[in-house]
Amino acid sequence: MISNKRRILVTSALPYANGSLHLGHLLEHIQTDIWVRYQRLRGNECYYVCADDAHGTAIMLKAEEQGISPEALITQVKQEHVADLQAFLIDHDNYYSTHSEENRAFSSEIYKTLETYGAIEAREITQAFDPEKQLFLADRYIKGQCPKCKTEDQYGDNCEACGATYSPTELINARSTLSGAKPVEKQSLHYFFDLPQFKDFLEQWLSNENLQPAIRNKLREWLDAGLQQWDISRDAPYFGFEIPGSKDKFFYVWLDAPIGYMASFKNFCDNNGVAFDDFWQADKSAAEKTELYHFIGKDIINFHGLFWPAMLHATNYRLPTAIYAHGFVTVDGAKMSKSRGTFITARSYLDHFAPEYLRYYFASRLGSGIDDIDLNLEEFVQKCNADMVGKLVNIASRCASFINKRFDGALAQDLKDKTLLTLVDGAADDIAQAYEEREFAKATRTVFSIADKINEYIDREQPWVVAKQEDQRDALHQICTTGVVSFAQLVAYLQPILPQLSQATETFLNCELDWDNNSRKLLGHKINKFKPLLQRIEIESVEKMIAANGPTETNKSAEDNDNAKSNSKKKASQQKSAQADSGVSEINIDDFLKVDLRVAKIDSAEHVEGADKLLKLNLDLGGEKRTVFSGIKASYDPAALEGKLTVLVANLASRKMRYGVSEGMVLAAADGNGIFLVSPDSGAKPGSKVS
Repeated sequence: MISNKRRILVTSALPYANGSLHLGHLLEHIQTDIWVRYQRLRGNECYYVCADDAHGTAIMLKAEEQGISPEALITQVKQEHVADLQAFLIDHDNYYSTHSEENRAFSSEIYKTLETYGAIEAREITQAFDPEKQLFLADRYIKGQCPKCKTEDQYGDNCEACGATYSPTELINARSTLSGAKPVEKQSLHYFFDLPQFKDFLEQWLSNENLQPAIRNKLREWLDAGLQQWDISRDAPYFGFEIPGSKDKFFYVWLDAPIGYMASFKNFCDNNGVAFDDFWQADKSAAEKTELYHFIGKDIINFHGLFWPAMLHATNYRLPTAIYAHGFVTVDGAKMSKSRGTFITARSYLDHFAPEYLRYYFASRLGSGIDDIDLNLEEFVQKCNADMVGKLVNIASRCASFINKRFDGALAQDLKDKTLLTLVDGAADDIAQAYEEREFAKATRTVFSIADKINEYIDREQPWVVAKQEDQRDALHQICTTGVVSFAQLVAYLQPILPQLSQATETFLNCELDWDNNSRKLLGHKINKFKPLLQRIEIESVEKMIAANGPTETNKSAEDNDNAKSNSKKKASQQKSAQADSGVSEINIDDFLKVDLRVAKIDSAEHVEGADKLLKLNLDLGGEKRTVFSGIKASYDPAALEGKLTVLVANLASRKMRYGVSEGMVLAAADGNGIFLVSPDSGAKPGSKVS
């Protein structure tokens, strides 16, 4: 249990202000919002800020294309972003823009301090220049023929066909994608942040427990390979902040983007009487009193894990307490695609589904690592219906009608048997720890395993049968009260994930929910008439959403590039074919690391009525209980399995079967002599990770 009030500042990475939010953005903001809501729920002082990343060449060019000013474009996009985030119940304290006076002031101050520190170097560089558009070209704005394999229409830094890397000057028949003109070489004075001089500091930074192991290892690779100076300037024309003391030189967007965290929080502090310095000053006492967390995608860890801490260190601002990175979002096992209708925007999703279904689905897949999250759309429908409606809300709907009709809405004053409530209340600390550690999938598994037990209790007690017996009125009252109060506690645990359902539940219960021990206020309490709290969702709505996001003439041509990219995978495909011929199907280490293998103790095993091959295994993962149906009946006597250790695939999606829900899969080997469970050594502890 948390005893002392913590003071916490949390940020999400800044969405770029030149397009709509999509599912990738939502994963990050939902993950962050759940963690922030949990902190607030436990009584901590927790602020959550973000902003639109509003600078750069891309925004300047898009505004030009639309015939409006960059300022008009970023204002329009920010309004859309805010509306979408609020619709997904993201509870920012402040959502701002990097194109702000606060950010201009902080960026200028930090740059000048870096200059004084000796961390800025100016030197001439040669770049590709578009003579018609009169601007310098980033690699993505140059295309031509690959100098290695001669494939046409390749970008200025690498070939998607053969994988070669090169400089834009090596492209054959290079052209600007903006004007079609042939780029020329032109010199320009640029400013560089001298990152290599911070190597010793970064070594120390990476030795702290402030990064996930996979991220720390990746950052250490860059460190070991040799740090490079970082170009922090861009030439006019450019939409951004002009560098102090220069002419027609602007801060590169990634210089002022993370500073935007500070600017957004400063704007909030100035308007709400919060002390900014308490959260950003570098002295040790302040860092011990407040905490700072950045939630980001794993693709931008170099900026947040190397450049940002070095800048903060040099300018005497505090370092992040931790940086939490997450993986990418795929849909139905593949990269989001406009041609397949799976590049789903926030608004497109909201046109077909309520926000909490996606909040729950993402939460049920999120751990503390950087694994990618796959939105399997068929499973999305099945899981939300089975868990949210079939398991959770179903508890209240099965019991509340008896309370309303037979007892005028009043719950029982006391219960003779509080065993089930003790179980429900006793899970509070484990679920709290899971939230704190960002193990949201573990938190939801715990909640819904308890929901299964509550439903089993209702099935066993059969209130619909008891209701027909006049002499069992007290029993009916207590059975249904147990169900309603247990349901209330589970919803209390899910408040960070499902805030709307929580509010609707509080209306139904006619009281506010606490984190734990809601039975104290609910026993003897009068509730309101039960109304459906959630509706089932249908696969037809998924089909409509896919159709609405389907290909247009514009994105068809864009998606043709996806098909072209398949050429770059030809060698890999040939290797896979060779492996298939030899009976081997290769996966890479990233695929393997996605599998969460845990030691499980078999508490009990039993035959499954009507099943020829299945045994029902009741497993213990160190306090967490799971039920798994396994096809090992022919090889094992259930009684002989009790107490044995085995290995469970713990993050396998639950599967609804005729006989119940199977919550994972145990590992087994098979040969001509039978099936054999994979078992760790006897000293292994249930719940420990297998690696």
